Amino acid sequence: MLTTLYTLATLLFIATPSAADEWTQFRGPTGDGISTATHVPVNWTATEHVVWKQAIPGKGWSSLVLSRGKLYLTTADEVSADVTSLRAVCVDAADGHVVWNVEVFQPDASAVKEHHSKNSVASPSPIVTSDRLYVHFGHLGTAALDLNGNILWRQSKLTYKPRHGNGGSPVLVGDLLVFSCDAAEDPFVVALDVGNGEVRWKTPRNTTAAKTFSFCTPAVIELDGVTQVISPGSGFVGAYNPRDGKEVWRVGYGEGYSVVPRPVFANGLLFVATGFDRPTLLAIDPKGATGDVTEKHVTWTATKGAPLTPSMLVVKDELYTVTDNGVATCFDAQTGKVHWTKRLAGDFSASPVYADGHIYFQNEAGTTYVVKAGTEYELLATNDIEERTLASLVPADNAIYLRSESQLWRIGN
Repeated sequence: MLTTLYTLATLLFIATPSAADEWTQFRGPTGDGISTATHVPVNWTATEHVVWKQAIPGKGWSSLVLSRGKLYLTTADEVSADVTSLRAVCVDAADGHVVWNVEVFQPDASAVKEHHSKNSVASPSPIVTSDRLYVHFGHLGTAALDLNGNILWRQSKLTYKPRHGNGGSPVLVGDLLVFSCDAAEDPFVVALDVGNGEVRWKTPRNTTAAKTFSFCTPAVIELDGVTQVISPGSGFVGAYNPRDGKEVWRVGYGEGYSVVPRPVFANGLLFVATGFDRPTLLAIDPKGATGDVTEKHVTWTATKGAPLTPSMLVVKDELYTVTDNGVATCFDAQTGKVHWTKRLAGDFSASPVYADGHIYFQNEAGTTYVVKAGTEYELLATNDIEERTLASLVPADNAIYLRSESQLWRIGN
């Protein structure tokens, strides 16, 4: 009897979501990789502290989102050599069973061929709200579903020629879904009406960069009560008015292209990485910015420690980065002073995450380095699930959710 009661209590504890168990978009509710979860696991292996594993059909590197006890992701299932099914999937966070798996698009075979070997057809991350799931497949289409998997609308009229496929995720701004379409030519930023998927505005990039393709997820910031959408692209980062899409200000960075890291705004500064060929980290003061503010609003820059793919993370007064080849750096966010630099093993694509006093750096081979947040480097754990992963992990109370190449994982204490 006591064993039965203990088991029931444990299941209730696992199944009951808390406010910290909300990770509603790429990089979490506020889009900056910060979690309020507690008792987040620090140690695990491929067999230890694994609560469940669930195989997911198809391929995709979209990061997970989590809300009210459900995980959501996208995947691309190759039905045959000529047929690819782009799908949205809902998984129960308590036990890992697939709640529903719905086809959203079945694009023309020629349209899915153009993507980098490290990329996937399902790389952009979804957005979940109290009653909707928004999924995005770049030039292949965008859609809204209810939380039972019923498709509410599809938008596949936005045609453009990608380079290396799609990577950037959308951002929700009021009644708009905003994303960047930095294609091989004629790049633009666009806003869809969340009610019906129709285009509300579309703004050309007007970049002078020779290579116009990039893959960045916009950030949303508020300055003196005014909302701005921050969207880095090739050659410059632009701030856009979400009401009409007009460019408010820009900071140029020459020929920087293939920009991936999502900007982060903290302590009055906006942190942006500039992409290939020579990545630079920019700290920008956006207050009062209008027009081209390249010369006046860049507070500090750094080339060492600037990432090409992983996004940046700010915790209190420290800025954390990890380069694609595994060099982790802790900067003073206000001045750019380097507190510490450490080479971690492996290549990195996933963005670092903060939870419960710890920074989680996850490499492409499936190893996560857990480092104590602070101005002195202290490695707490090295955890290997022995399977390739490029998607960023999701922390929650007493749990971590991982997406590897073939399955989902729930890690517990």
